[in-house]
Amino acid sequence: MPEVSYNHVISEIKTLNLSEQLRLLEETAILIRKKTIGTQPRSILELKGKGKDIWNGLNVKAYIDEERSSWNG
Repeated sequence: MPEVSYNHVISEIKTLNLSEQLRLLEETAILIRKKTIGTQPRSILELKGKGKDIWNGLNVKAYIDEERSSWNG
């Protein structure tokens, strides 16, 4: 959606009273649910290996110790 249209929609929503905003929210949720029905659920296992390069060459024990020491203030 172009930025101008998005901003226009937001400004229009602000003109609605609370009851109308809640109704709009409910109808929007229904539309989104309809779009997501039938999509495949995602698996947490898809995240395996993501970000592993961040830990490359890092002393994990030292990192954990440093984090834990920061909890104590």
